[in-house]
Amino acid sequence: MEKKSKKHFVLVHAGCHGAWSWYKVKTLLEAAGQCVSAIDLAASVAHSMGGIPAALAADIFPCNTAAIVFLTSSMPDTKNPPAYVFEKLIASIPPEEFLDTVFGSYGTCDRPLQTILFGQKFLAEKFYQLSPVEDLEVAKLLVRVNPLVTNNLAGTRRFSEEGNFPPREVIKIKDADHMPMNSKPQELCACLLKIADTYA
Repeated sequence: MEKKSKKHFVLVHAGCHGAWSWYKVKTLLEAAGQCVSAIDLAASVAHSMGGIPAALAADIFPCNTAAIVFLTSSMPDTKNPPAYVFEKLIASIPPEEFLDTVFGSYGTCDRPLQTILFGQKFLAEKFYQLSPVEDLEVAKLLVRVNPLVTNNLAGTRRFSEEGNFPPREVIKIKDADHMPMNSKPQELCACLLKIADTYA
């Protein structure tokens, strides 16, 4: 039997979440013999709002990145500032769809910044609707206020044409919600291992 080389997975959490949200997939990848780092951002596999910092890191350090998986995440392009896609997404969602999510602000008058805190109803209906109830309860206890990614926060730096490419593959996980690491952890782990074997 051929021994596969060990890959290093860097797991980046979604907005208002933390490294804790990866506990199931981290355990599965490690059991498969892989090296896994679930990082806690104050903001690779980039989940949701984690797509922007992961893409920036890969663009700055292309030699250290074999592949990025954008998991239920916006994917920045090379023609616009990093937050462009995310800002367009937020603007396209009617305010009532955010349910009990709380938006706040901080910063200065010349550089206003926004925060977001996903509400419990929003988490239940939009993120964890297909996940085990225990994972929703953990999220309700541990979510935190997060900076909302804007051009003021991400900056106006554009990605280099050399370091940013269109996706090679799109994989859908049947019956997964926004948190596939909870709703379909085995399927997600299998996809990540396949991607690592194919591209890394």
